[in-house]
Amino acid sequence: MSRLRIVHRTGFAYAAPATASYNEARMLPHSSAGQFVLQAGLDIRPAASQHTYLDYWGTRVSTFEVLTPHHELSVTATSVVEVRPAPEPTGGLSWDELAIARTATVGLVEQAGQTEATAPPKELRQLAASIVAEGDSVAASAFAIAEAVGAAIEYVPGSTGVSTTAKDAWKLRRGVCQDITHLTLGALRSVGIPARYVSGYLHPKPDAAIGEAVVGESHAWVEFYDGTWQGYDPTNRSPIGEMHVLVARGRDYTDVTPLRGVYAGTAASRLFVEVEITREA
Repeated sequence: MSRLRIVHRTGFAYAAPATASYNEARMLPHSSAGQFVLQAGLDIRPAASQHTYLDYWGTRVSTFEVLTPHHELSVTATSVVEVRPAPEPTGGLSWDELAIARTATVGLVEQAGQTEATAPPKELRQLAASIVAEGDSVAASAFAIAEAVGAAIEYVPGSTGVSTTAKDAWKLRRGVCQDITHLTLGALRSVGIPARYVSGYLHPKPDAAIGEAVVGESHAWVEFYDGTWQGYDPTNRSPIGEMHVLVARGRDYTDVTPLRGVYAGTAASRLFVEVEITREA
């Protein structure tokens, strides 16, 4: 088990005052299988009242509005989370059973379909199909597909943007965790495996001393369905472990954007992001 403290500060700076802004934040984890939230809260500047709910995908969302002129909107999420090792999966569906299951519930139907962000190029569809043709189980094939995508794309910070699609990233053969996750989702869905986008945090230095604060960032990975949901980190080509903290799930990045909103004003805005992660146990 590990205990992680995450401080995630983000917001918008305006060239001229915004007269009002309306926002929603997906920055706070909630307790679920494998993690237990000891503390989680938002500090909003300028001060604003919050309304919190779980969205359609089960993500904790905080909505708020600022109705006074402001040059900057700052949102700081502070969380303390205990992360436990994931239990070993049991069983698993056959390919025939999966074909039936993925049409049995709305949730699986939605996670089996492509979005504009995840639609894979022909070459990637062929790669995924060739892996499935080897005759392994659903889970083994899914892990192999995710591994292959992670191996094919070079991780290059700043090489793509939030609107980059899977097809764009495949053409570049580089991207960030968002792109590698979109490509993996597209490949898995193309062979009939329901898969969902997961956002959260990854402690970048597992051997950090207790109490050592390190610079972190938001992270993304996938979960695929073979009777149960199983996670994998294709960017790092590794299982989900005690250094991963889950915040949000959805079909692609647009469902899990950490902070988004609209504002009244005439000047452009600039997004800023800072993440600090401290291992407490």
